[in-house]
Amino acid sequence: ISKIFLHSLMLRNYLNIAFRNLRRNTVYSFINIGGLAVGIASTILIFLWVWDEVTFDRFHKNADQLGVLMLNNFYSDKTVTSSSVPLPLYELLKSYDPKIQKTCISFFGWKEVLSAGENKIVREGKAVSEEFLTMFRFPLQQGSAERVLKEPNSIVLTEALAQSLFGDKNPMGQFVRLGNQRDLKVTGILKNLPSNSRNTFEFLVAWTDFVSPQWIIEKSNWNDESVQIAIELNEGANKQDLNASLTKLIREKRSGENKSELFLFPLTDWRLRSNFEGGKQVGGLIDYVIAFSLIGFFILLIACINFMNLATARSERRAREVGVRKCVGSSRKELMVQFLGESVIVTTLAFLISLVLVQLSLPLFNNLVEKKLLIQYADPLVWCLSIAFILFVGTIAGSYPAFYLSSFNPVKVLKGNLYVGRRSIAPRRVLVSVQFFFSILLIIGTIVILTQINFVKARDVGYDRENLVMVTANIEMIKNLPEIEKELQAIGVAKSITVSSNRITQVDKHHQLDWPGRIDGENISFTRIMTGYHFTETLGVKILEGRDFSEDFVSDSSAILLNKTAVETMGVKNPVGMQVQLMPYEKKWTVVGVVDDMIMDSPFEEVEPGFFMCIPTWVEDVTIRLNKTTDMSKTLADMESVFKKLNPSNPFEYSFVDQKFAKKFSEINMIGTLVSVFAFLAIVITCLGIFGLAAFTAEQRTKEIGIRKVMGATIVSIVNLFTKDFSRLVIWGFTLAGPVAWWVLTEYLNRYTYHIDFSWWIIPAVGIIALMLAVLIVSSQVIKVALSSPSKSLRND
Repeated sequence: ISKIFLHSLMLRNYLNIAFRNLRRNTVYSFINIGGLAVGIASTILIFLWVWDEVTFDRFHKNADQLGVLMLNNFYSDKTVTSSSVPLPLYELLKSYDPKIQKTCISFFGWKEVLSAGENKIVREGKAVSEEFLTMFRFPLQQGSAERVLKEPNSIVLTEALAQSLFGDKNPMGQFVRLGNQRDLKVTGILKNLPSNSRNTFEFLVAWTDFVSPQWIIEKSNWNDESVQIAIELNEGANKQDLNASLTKLIREKRSGENKSELFLFPLTDWRLRSNFEGGKQVGGLIDYVIAFSLIGFFILLIACINFMNLATARSERRAREVGVRKCVGSSRKELMVQFLGESVIVTTLAFLISLVLVQLSLPLFNNLVEKKLLIQYADPLVWCLSIAFILFVGTIAGSYPAFYLSSFNPVKVLKGNLYVGRRSIAPRRVLVSVQFFFSILLIIGTIVILTQINFVKARDVGYDRENLVMVTANIEMIKNLPEIEKELQAIGVAKSITVSSNRITQVDKHHQLDWPGRIDGENISFTRIMTGYHFTETLGVKILEGRDFSEDFVSDSSAILLNKTAVETMGVKNPVGMQVQLMPYEKKWTVVGVVDDMIMDSPFEEVEPGFFMCIPTWVEDVTIRLNKTTDMSKTLADMESVFKKLNPSNPFEYSFVDQKFAKKFSEINMIGTLVSVFAFLAIVITCLGIFGLAAFTAEQRTKEIGIRKVMGATIVSIVNLFTKDFSRLVIWGFTLAGPVAWWVLTEYLNRYTYHIDFSWWIIPAVGIIALMLAVLIVSSQVIKVALSSPSKSLRND
């Protein structure tokens, strides 16, 4: 009991001393706690984002056993990796290999109108086979995973969609009209999908209800890649052996094809490692996860360095305290515990403040990263991790000061012979240089990333995106499209209209053409879009040779347009009038024109060879060129009234092409903004530490400054004396950061086919800015002391 009592008294004594020191040195306490709080808050925000990314799709209990089939096709100019595979694989794989437990079909998502009574909503859905919900463990609120999709003409809804369509009425057994064509019976209700799921559907239908029997017959050949197939492996199955077996299978089944590779792409890689190059995985979002994890660590380390530097710099004021404690019996271990305890207290205060900062910034941060991140305060694991984090950071931040302060010799201290701080100068210099190393690295990275974004945004896309609107087509709209076009032109809303099989912000990839003069065995990957008439007129595309599709030519039902890159890749001199063949089909198509290159896919890549076929009946999207107006809201209202009149069964939904195209930059914009924000915070924390260190150094050397002034030194010479040491630290940090930044950012830029060249001048420019910033901060503190009268600092001497 007496030991417990003594330990409690000792703990209370430590706490009193810790808080007394915080109150006595308010400026340094603010810098320590404030800098650490900002560093911890930044780390927490980054951790929340990283955790959300690495746990994508992990809620499936069998996540490690799930994967989707991927196909590598080898062309003369590239290797293309796609998740579209031949339909016959679905049935064959059910009994092909004992490693495979289940297979299912999972078509790509699409948007459709759903109606129930007076309610009409456009939502994203997925057509799947009956095994889907037994493999992907999305929890059902009502219905059985084994049976919900077995019943013909059935549909499964999420909770949110069921609520929107039926309100509080029980949706089970009710009917939903899909696309104003079919009535489907609700056989199951899914709980709302987690936000960290790559699947974003809100309803499921059976794939056999989604496609026609004729489609199944037409697609049941091994050279047609038309479906997505997922596989669930038996536990412990060897994926490498299965991949080798799948590749052998596809090569046997494809006539004349011996280069394709079929392999299983794990579910756990879908989100983070989805980039392929030359048929091999080359990373993806995981690169940014690693990068931001390092940034979070850097920022936290910079904040901890501030604590170490200021604690060791202020060691002289606590030297006698250490000497007295050692003389009355305190061991070095007890002193280390005391100083580490003070560090943990500071870290705890900083952590509590950081939680407030996180809560205040989360809405803005969530808006930036397009997520719904939050801290689960009710989860005991969160608090266990928080305590562990506080102890870890407190120990790291306080370790060097604790070892350093507890090493003082009590005899020398009490005699006044100890020159405290001399041994700590070298480590402090190293730590400050490390701070500037990370800060300069982040600033250079920010400049390069933002320059790359602006460079790509300024790229000519090959068509006019302004006042271009896309509307998803449906059967009723297609039927009434001539009348819709006449009405829109009659009221002065639209200039021209065209139709296409894809949105012009995306393309159907990886098709092959045969043309006169093609080298035997040469197979080039082309992009493809089926369009209607007035395509180039509506989009504002430049025709380089020949003409556009026109109703005046009956033969245009077999006409084709090539883009500039296609002509160059094919190596033909006079393409207009040439006949080409879409492989493996026999029909001939006549080239009627060559159009300028258009960026319809990734703006970071080179334009691929592409062609456009005149098939006005193959319509997925309608593109409308609006007349220029100063009142866009009225134009859209007029357009909506026409569509409601001539397409009354479907809600009017539209999107601007320039806005859709801008979404292609959403990921890199987010990355650029995050890097900018955290680079700014890193430099702020670094400057905060430099400010505290400079202020304390100037205060400690007040008498020296006074003597120098008495001896005739000018303020400029005194400032130069002090800033010289700090300037060296910045230069050391810059010298290390420059080569690292060049290497890292060159590798980053090389990931994009279309990118800027790394400009060498960025590195010295950032170094000069960092140097000027450090000099400015140090000078402000030194000048303040140098301007004071020497009589005040020397009056006691």
